[in-house]
Amino acid sequence: MNSSARSRYIKIAGVLGFIILAFYFLSAGGTSSVTSVVPGTTKKNDGSCTRYVLMIDAGSSGSRIHVYRFNTCKSTPELEHEEFKMKKGGLSNYGDSPEEAAKSLDELMEVAVTTVPDNYKSCTPVAVKATAGLRLLGQAKSDAILAAVRTRLETKYPFPVVEGNGVSVMDGSDEGVYAWITTNYLLGKIGGPDKSPTAAVFDLGGASTQIVFEPTFPNLKGGGMPEILAPGDHHYDLTFGGRSFDLYQHSHLGYGLNEARKAVHKAVITAKFGEKQVDSSQPVLNPCIAPGMWREVNVDGVKINMTGPPHSAATLCRSFAESILHKDEDCKLAPCSFNGIHQPSLSKTFAREDVYIFSYFYDRTQPLGMPSSFTLEELKDLAAKVCEGEAGWKVFSSVKGALEELRDRPEHCLDLNFQLALLHTGYDMPLHREVKIAKKIKGNELGWCLGASLPLLEKNSGWKCRIREVGH
Repeated sequence: MNSSARSRYIKIAGVLGFIILAFYFLSAGGTSSVTSVVPGTTKKNDGSCTRYVLMIDAGSSGSRIHVYRFNTCKSTPELEHEEFKMKKGGLSNYGDSPEEAAKSLDELMEVAVTTVPDNYKSCTPVAVKATAGLRLLGQAKSDAILAAVRTRLETKYPFPVVEGNGVSVMDGSDEGVYAWITTNYLLGKIGGPDKSPTAAVFDLGGASTQIVFEPTFPNLKGGGMPEILAPGDHHYDLTFGGRSFDLYQHSHLGYGLNEARKAVHKAVITAKFGEKQVDSSQPVLNPCIAPGMWREVNVDGVKINMTGPPHSAATLCRSFAESILHKDEDCKLAPCSFNGIHQPSLSKTFAREDVYIFSYFYDRTQPLGMPSSFTLEELKDLAAKVCEGEAGWKVFSSVKGALEELRDRPEHCLDLNFQLALLHTGYDMPLHREVKIAKKIKGNELGWCLGASLPLLEKNSGWKCRIREVGH
């Protein structure tokens, strides 16, 4: 797919020109004054300015609903409130039962039914975007599940379902770019008067990981640096809030945390048995399991007891994690990050700007007491301490819930070493580089959902009010 086919133009700055007041048949009498979240001004909510959007994130490890309320009476919509709920177990868990997959979203939709006022429901669009987990099921099963989900939403609930790709498996490039929009929108770096450099986003899911940033190419004569971002599938042209952005993006399918675990375990088995038949009758020492712990894993259909070594082997674990990145893969368009994928050098094109890492990056570090920003060197130290096992965990006793987290997760050593390998070896970030972890910004969840919801405030964005009422 060429670059122009991938271009997306999300023209939020012109949203007011597209909004037809007939969409709003509501009076302001039933609403109260609220404080705008983004940008940071306070404004009373007029009922004719209020819009709701429902976005369901059907991820590989669970599904989540975001109920957004916007104030659209400004050049850029202001996010006023968000309701969020998640449930464990993704749609991909129901590969052979599409109807059950659709029913699994009912508890999430009840949040929308309860949150959105009745007189707004018929003009509140709902979209379902599945991510990498459903892609791994194969197209036939994936299509059957998505069709069942659409049917249930259209027949059971009062909300208009976005047509076309409103219930679909989201392209990996869109997933990353929408997360980038969410982050920078909430930070006030896009969609407002601030023209400061944008932040990069690194999102680590269960089945895939995304990287999106806006590289700059200084004109260094004789230095061999390209003056612009090379064309290709990685190049994403974005227009947002009256500004244009040339973004680098890539979604690395198979390098989410759950898939990385499988790959590391398989690498350990291959190193031990080679081409020989795997002997599952005895435990296998795995340097990525903490000492004194064990975990039964399935490797190519064989159940194996992975047991931690007598002493910490964090360095060896990181070596296995680095091996699955395939840094030596043929690089057809230099420079490359890993697995032969082109990526501009972060140290040359994005050396000082903010880097936000979230999802599993956050989930594996914040519960252990890591601050909101830290260097990769500090992440390395954390991984080494976790890999010591119970004997080295006394330092975590002052962090509420940390010891329970570690004792319940034998693969925490693996998870942290993979994250370090991905950031340092895969993306070639120096150990002194600082990153920021976050689950929310200004009280709002990070991820791609908000960025994907903003375009649904435009006219002709693929949905219509189910009922038009006049005279209210």
